Amino acid sequence: MSDPVVLVPARMASTRLPGKPLADILGEPMIVHVWRRATEAGLGPVVVATDEPAIVAAIEAVGGHAVMTRADHPSGSDRIFEAVQIFDPEGRHDVVVNVQGDLPTIDPRAVQAAVLPLANPLVDIATIAAPITRTEERDDPNVVKPVATPIGPGLYRALYFTRATAPTGPGPLFHHIGLYAYRRKALERFVSLPPAPLEQRERLEQLRALEAGMRIDIAIVDDVPLGVDTPHDLDRARELLARRRPI
Repeated sequence: MSDPVVLVPARMASTRLPGKPLADILGEPMIVHVWRRATEAGLGPVVVATDEPAIVAAIEAVGGHAVMTRADHPSGSDRIFEAVQIFDPEGRHDVVVNVQGDLPTIDPRAVQAAVLPLANPLVDIATIAAPITRTEERDDPNVVKPVATPIGPGLYRALYFTRATAPTGPGPLFHHIGLYAYRRKALERFVSLPPAPLEQRERLEQLRALEAGMRIDIAIVDDVPLGVDTPHDLDRARELLARRRPI
C-alpha cells in the first residue's frame, strides 16, 4: 500500500498575475482554496512548498502546513522534491502528489484519480487528462496532448506529449492536466536528470522522464480544471467558487 503526501508548490513571481497565490477569492487567498481542495481529496497530508513567508503564514492561519524552500528552483518538481525531504526526511511517504498552486477550483476526485495508475508497480509517474470537446483546443499549442495507448478502462500509457495536434486519424484527443503523482524514488531520479532534447524542443518537462525510459500512465477525468494565470481567470474562479458556497 502506498502512503501519499500531497505537495502544492506556490511562488509569488508571475508575469501575468503577480502575487497570485495570495489573490483574494471569497475572502481567502487562492493558495488556501487549493490547499482545501487537496485536503478534501483525503489522500494524505497536504504541504504547501514556497519561498514566500506570507504564503506560509496564510496556510498556517487556517491550520495547514507549509515549508520554506529555496527561491532558485528551476521548476515546481525541484521545489516539491526539496519540500518532501524537509517534511519527511525519514522517507515514510512513498508517493508524492504534485498539485499546482493555481488550481483553486480543482475537483478533489481529480486529485484522487492521479494516484490510480500507481496501482501498477511498473508505473513510475501517474498523471491525468480529460477528453478534448472544444474544437479550438485541438490545434491550440497551449493545450498539451498526450499520445497514449489504452491499457484499461479510463487508463492509458503515455508514449509522448506534444503541443501539436496528435495523434491523427479517428479517435479521441486528450487535454493533459499538469497534476502528477510520483513514486518517491522516481521523483528523486527525475530531478537528478539533465533537461532532455525533446523536453527543450516541446517545452514540456514530462518528456524528460519518457526520454529517460520512465513510464508515465494517465487516468482520464471528466474535465479540465481552471488554471488561474490572468485577472480574467481569477474573476472566473471567484464565480465558480461562489456557486459552490452553501447559501
